[in-house]
Amino acid sequence: MTDQGKKGNQINIELSEEIAQGVYSNLAIITHSSSEFVLDFVRIMPGLPKAKVKSRVILTPEHAKRLLFALQDNIQKYEAVHGVIKNVERTGGPVIPMSFGGPTAEA
Repeated sequence: MTDQGKKGNQINIELSEEIAQGVYSNLAIITHSSSEFVLDFVRIMPGLPKAKVKSRVILTPEHAKRLLFALQDNIQKYEAVHGVIKNVERTGGPVIPMSFGGPTAEA
């Protein structure tokens, strides 16, 4: 295949400086309808009863499944280098990281 043919299949993806900073999230809420999956990324802070959605991504079912496979592949590669990621046990509801592992405050 010629270089020109190879370039025809490439996509030029731009990443602005603002988006490159990223958004920290420690909770993802996933909902779906018959035509789309909605991923809401939330940041929960200790001691605050309210949290805001920091980012929302809407995917078609096909793209959601591609994301699942891409995450599985990347987790396998991560664990091959860094070791197995521990599972967080779920008992009856979503796992919400309310404790950040630091000392608890006392008044």
